[in-house]
Formats: sequence, structure tokens, C-alpha cells
Amino acid sequence: MDKLKMHTPNIADENYRKLVELFPDAVTEITDENGEAIRAIDKDILMQEINARVIGGGRQRYQFTWPDKKEAAILANKPITKTLRLDKEKSVGRDGTPGKMDSENIYIEGDNLDALKLLQETYLGKVKMIYIDPPYNTGNDFIYEDDFSQSAGEYADNSGQTDEEGNRLVQNSESNGRYHTDWLNMMYPRLKLAKDLLAEDGFIAISISEEEVTNLRKICNEVLGEKNFRNTIFVRRYDKNLNLQFIEKGLSTMNVGLEYILIYSKNPFSKMNAVYKPNTEERKNKGYWKGFWNNANRPTMRYELLGVTPIDGQWKWMKEVSDEAVKNYMMYEENYASTMSLEEYWEKTGRKKRFLRRNPKGKGKNLGVEHWVAPSSEILRNSNWSDLIVSNNGGINVYFDNPKNPEVIKQIIKLFNVNNNDIVLDFFSGSASTAHATMQLNAKDQGNRKYILVQLPELTDEKSEAYKAGYKTICDIGEERIRRAGKKIKEETGADIDYGFRYFKVDSSNMRDVYYSPADLEQGQLSLLSDNIKEDRTSEDLLIQTMLDLGIDLSSKIETEEIDGKEVYSVADGYLLACFEQRVSEETVINIAKCHPFYAVFRDSGMNNDSVATNFEQFFETYSPETVRRVL
Repeated sequence: MDKLKMHTPNIADENYRKLVELFPDAVTEITDENGEAIRAIDKDILMQEINARVIGGGRQRYQFTWPDKKEAAILANKPITKTLRLDKEKSVGRDGTPGKMDSENIYIEGDNLDALKLLQETYLGKVKMIYIDPPYNTGNDFIYEDDFSQSAGEYADNSGQTDEEGNRLVQNSESNGRYHTDWLNMMYPRLKLAKDLLAEDGFIAISISEEEVTNLRKICNEVLGEKNFRNTIFVRRYDKNLNLQFIEKGLSTMNVGLEYILIYSKNPFSKMNAVYKPNTEERKNKGYWKGFWNNANRPTMRYELLGVTPIDGQWKWMKEVSDEAVKNYMMYEENYASTMSLEEYWEKTGRKKRFLRRNPKGKGKNLGVEHWVAPSSEILRNSNWSDLIVSNNGGINVYFDNPKNPEVIKQIIKLFNVNNNDIVLDFFSGSASTAHATMQLNAKDQGNRKYILVQLPELTDEKSEAYKAGYKTICDIGEERIRRAGKKIKEETGADIDYGFRYFKVDSSNMRDVYYSPADLEQGQLSLLSDNIKEDRTSEDLLIQTMLDLGIDLSSKIETEEIDGKEVYSVADGYLLACFEQRVSEETVINIAKCHPFYAVFRDSGMNNDSVATNFEQFFETYSPETVRRVL
């Protein structure tokens, strides 16, 4: 029986295998300083295969680099022997009932670097949208402190863990000589891992401020591909201290209080959805919204809109809204965009009066709706969101500094065309605005978008109102935000959607060290092989790590049943059957095999006697030869 590996993938090994598949003749072996054979790539053969020069060493070339960049990349590829542990008490059911386990949403407490590694096997290429709001590196916020000096084994044991003071986060002031370096080393490996989770038609949106927007753009170009950069959205924050910022920093009125959202796609062919804002009575009464055509013909004003750049003239906005115009534009997008320009389409169809752009002669009206993201200078209004400051029946308030406005995130979800069963990932979750926005959209259109949130249990300030109210960590605030937002949305809409989440914590492996290195045991330690599972771990803990190892969705339906007196987990309607009981009999093994699961997993030391262990494979060959059998 094959054993489960029970650790995250070694991405460096995966990349090596891909290279071997593409260029097998470039693979060779050399001996290291100890005389042992190690894998290697013959650069001369590789240069021949790709018809390009392979450079290295100190040769000058165009690159963006910083101290420890190499170590940060290695850190992203390094496997860890961690797992996720399910917390039923903190979980919430689909209907909002505490403790139920039928929600398809995921909330993970822990270091997001570890979480991203743990999610690789299961969610590789499955996430439609990633939105993150990482630390801005303003000098006042905190960043993750990844220790590159530790050995692989030490990092596997220690990464992502915090002491009682939360010392895995450090304040990065401008006086720090590694001010930008430490921030880049935090972001780089996380972006590399996040990219692999994106679906082929997926997008990532990253909020950032002016302190690191330039550096973020550079590392995103490297990790995600410069050709996949799609746009920058400007978000204006209304802040009571804007005037103070203006005086102290000398900022122009256009830049004060601005944040940026960088948008990248997984590939350059992915299309964003057209998102429209219909006119309101308030906008109709504002003169600037009415617009006019002055026969101007300015090349500098011909920016791309919905994939189309005008040949002449410039874009204008008018107050009238026409459903027919929207319908006509969609007809153009679906049937003609790839074969003709808008100008040509207008000439052939006579629809000049109904589209986004006024015709050059100044006659007719345009579409009358605002496209949300096309111009890079578009400013979204993101008020200092106070929705989180809510009270329950006991009058307890929950506070969070500068939470994101769900309205902005909803617009991004629409822009990226995130629909039923698509997954939204936010691994800098904060106050859980992404969950709030997802539930609001689902309630509006009866959708089934799912979210995965990750947040480090950063401690709240003991002087804060949140701490006084009993919210000791940011995770406490986030999970409570989801509960209250779900309750409010359900009361207001009555929509039959998923209001819950399954709560997981990043933790050390369920397996003892002997599981990963049995060859290191000395003669007197062989008794440790009798059971390689930690004493404080439950069968449910083993199930979750098994699901991660096999790449089974964490939101899958989990049921338990009894087979010949033994507890058996059934995941995804029998796709996986797992029995972690001791003294499993021949009858139990045969009856599990007769259920024809895709996977069957048992405890290595769980067989009732040597006869059951010896005949195990034959039982499955007889009753379910197609089943993949594993032990741990």
C-alpha cells in the first residue's frame, strides 16, 4: 500500500519535472562536494533548444532585484509539513447556524504563506478571482517577518507560528535600512504561490498605496507577466485627515487620499466584463454629468474602452440611459468586435445614436452609462467604511481601522465576471469585506460564488474598543463580521444563499517526525513505527490532512457512517472513504471496497491482524480494483 506524502508539494521538483518533459536531452548529473550525484541541467544544450543565451553570474542585464530575492523565491518553492485543522465551534452552517458543517466557504486562521502552500494541491488553477489588501508599508503598519536564515526543517516547524505577543509580525518603519527589501520579501513568495491558484481565465486585484505601488507593479510584472497587466484603478478615500496630509506632505488635491488597485490576468486573452453604473436622479442634476460634444479631435483622449480604441474624436458621457443601447452594444461585442471597429459597425448598421461615443459631427446621443474601469484615471469613491461598526443586542461594538468598502469589491467581482460556483480568494482578509461583498452579490442574483479567506491572528491593541469588547485578534473581528453581515443580508433579502463558512487553523502536521524520516531511526527507536500519528490528533484531523494531500475540495460534503462497527468518513458522496480506526477487520475492508470509492484511506497500523494487512490489496483487487488505496 502506498503512503500519503502528508506535506505540501515541492514546487522546485515540479518545475524540474516540467523542464525534463520539455527538454529531456538537457538533463544531466554532476557530483556535489560530497561526491554524491545530483540532478543538473546542461546549459549548452538548453541554449540550443530555446535558441537563446543563458546568462548568469555578474553579467549586466535588465532585472529588478533586491537583497534576499533569491531566498524569497526558494521560500515559495519549499515544502512544509503543516496541515489545516477544522474548528467546528467557530464554523457556521449555510443557513447561518453556528456549528453546522454544510457551508462551502472557507476561513483560514494562520500565516498566508503556509495557507497558500496547503491550498496548492486542491485549488491549483481553480480560483477565478484573487483580491488582496496587503500591508501598504506606510511605516505604521506591520509586515510578515519571514526568516530566510532557518534551515528547511526549522522553517517547516516554525513558519507561520506566533508567540503570545504575535511576534511574527513586525513594524517596518522608514528608518529601517531594509524598508523596501523586507516588504518585497514578504510579497514576492506569496504572489508566486497565488499565481498558480488562478484559473486560466482568472484575475488578481491588489490594493496598494503610493509607498509601494511602483515596486508592486515591478514584481507583478515579473511574477504574473507584464503582458498580463490590465489596468490601474484609482480609489479615493474620504478621510478626516486629508487636510492634514495636504499640509504635512505637500500633496496635490488630486493625489491626497488615493489608493491604487492593480489588475492582472492569468493570461492576456482573458476578457473583463463590462460593468455599468446607471444614472441616478442626483447625477442627472449635476451639470458635469450631462456632457457635450465640441467637435474636438484629440489623440491623447483615445484610450481603450471595452477593448475598443476610437479612430478619431474622444469619449464623452451623457445622462440618458438606454436599455436598447446596452443591448446593441452587447450585440456588437458578441458578433462583430473581432471583425470590425466600432466606426465600421456604426457605418454599416446606422446605430450611431445609440453607442458609447458621440459621432464626430456632434449629432445624436451616446449610451448614457458609465463604464467603471476602462480609463486608468477612473476614480472610485471608497468612503471611510463604517459598516463594520455595528452592534448586537447586547450593544457590543466591533471596530476595525480602515476596512475595505464592500461596494468596491463587488464592482471588482462583476468586472472579473465571477459567477456561479466560482471561487474568490483573499489571503489578507482583514475585516472580511470580501466575504461581505460576495454574500451581497449572491443575495442579489441568487448566485453561489464561494470565498476562501486567510488571516493571521494578529492581536488587537489592548486599548482598542475591539479588545475591550472581547475581540482579541483580527480573526475574531473577521469571523464576527461575516456572521453579522450574513444575518443582516438574510433578514433584508430572505435569499437562499450560503451565509456560513468552515473555519480552519494552520497547525503542525498530524504525523510524528518518524513518518517523514523513518530511515533516521536507531535500533532502540523502532517501537515508534507502531503508530506514527500524534497523540492529540483526532480522526477528523487526519481526514482534513488526507483531503489536502489528495487534492479534495475542503468544502466537500463530509458524512460519517458505520461499517461493521467502525467509523468511516464519506467525502463528496463516497468519492473518498476513510477509516482511521484501530483493529479494522477483513469484513470492514471488503465492505468499503464494495462501495467502489475513488480513494480509500486507512491507518497504516489499523489492521486487526497480519492476515488482514497481507490480504488488503487482494480484497480491493477482487471487489474494486479501480480504487486508489493509500495509508498513513
